[in-house]
Amino acid sequence: MKANVLVAIALVCVPGLSYAGDKIVHFPFANAVAEATQSGKLDGTVKFYLAGNDPQGQVTVINSDVSVNRKTNAFGKADQKTCDWALQSALIALQDQAKAAGANAVVGIVSDYGSEYRDNEKYECHVGFLMSGVIMKGKLVKVQQ
Repeated sequence: MKANVLVAIALVCVPGLSYAGDKIVHFPFANAVAEATQSGKLDGTVKFYLAGNDPQGQVTVINSDVSVNRKTNAFGKADQKTCDWALQSALIALQDQAKAAGANAVVGIVSDYGSEYRDNEKYECHVGFLMSGVIMKGKLVKVQQ
């Protein structure tokens, strides 16, 4: 009986803990891209452009609405480290989608948690007690120079 009460309390409290300290933070996009490229997570065949930064050359839109949502464990870790990790995971997914569609770039990238966050240098990350996450959307394009 005592164990059942403890389990019930834990189940009620844990979801609350995952949201304790929820905050929105913004970090440099280029740093996470460079780190992912240097580590080999991104192969460099697909370029990424935040909204407000446009590639040089002729741009042909292949898919005007792609979106990825990635989360990672944040418990006891630095905000930027977990956010960059979640962003890198999102970029890997976008790279895979781009390659499958025959695109070589993702443009107009914005953070989108119900309302878009547009910045030509930073991305938005939501950090909680247990999880950090990013939601990114953009367009898959073929750039010819």
